[in-house]
Amino acid sequence: MIRLVYVVRRLPNMTREEFQGYWRDKHGPLVSGYASAMKIRRYIQSHTIDDPRNEMVREQRGTLEAYDGVADLWWDNEEVLAEAGLSDEGQQASEALLEDEKNFIDFSRSTMYFATEVPQINPTPENIVARENSTIVKVCYFGAKRPDLTVEEAQFYWRHNHGPLIRSLGPITRIKRYLQVHMIQTPFNETVRERRGTMGEPFLGHAELWLDRLEMDSVGNTPEGARARELAARDEARFIDFKRSAWWLAKEHVFVDR
Repeated sequence: MIRLVYVVRRLPNMTREEFQGYWRDKHGPLVSGYASAMKIRRYIQSHTIDDPRNEMVREQRGTLEAYDGVADLWWDNEEVLAEAGLSDEGQQASEALLEDEKNFIDFSRSTMYFATEVPQINPTPENIVARENSTIVKVCYFGAKRPDLTVEEAQFYWRHNHGPLIRSLGPITRIKRYLQVHMIQTPFNETVRERRGTMGEPFLGHAELWLDRLEMDSVGNTPEGARARELAARDEARFIDFKRSAWWLAKEHVFVDR
């Protein structure tokens, strides 16, 4: 499958509550209504939540301010995506959604790109969702590569070195699920970005981790938990440029899942 990752910031005149309310209650159902025309398989909104850990990680790593959320959309493959984009109904749907985005998204401070998934810790069945009424939260960690590395070098290290490290720390940190989402090079990236004018640079990709909020503090306060965080951060510095990256906690809203 191919996945569109849309990392969003709100318009300056909106509060986060207003932004997320419009996104969830107005835009979400609009996308759902066009899902068949656009051949979308899945559509999930991840809404940033207010949590002291967001600022704590930001201070520790010197990262960017948390974004307001992430929209993820999946298609079977690039051929299906292209077919939907060429159809009359697909084009009409795409135009309608873009017009609505202008009501709440600041394109100049947002970014989007296509990606592929690399599972690292995967439960069976894969049914973990950080819903609003659940104690499960989703970590969104968007990374920019170090300037001395190519995209290929950074993604290779992330997949083959950092991924196994985090897997080995999973029993200590109580990770329920861990997924790497790697940006891919495709002409579709420029197609969707050009339609929105000036946007931020794409990330190398992002890590998604699902954790139980009730366990996070107890794990973090142990010597083993502190050591695990130290090892993870030290290894991240080998391929991530912290000052151009971002980390936050989120809750998920599932609109389409076929």
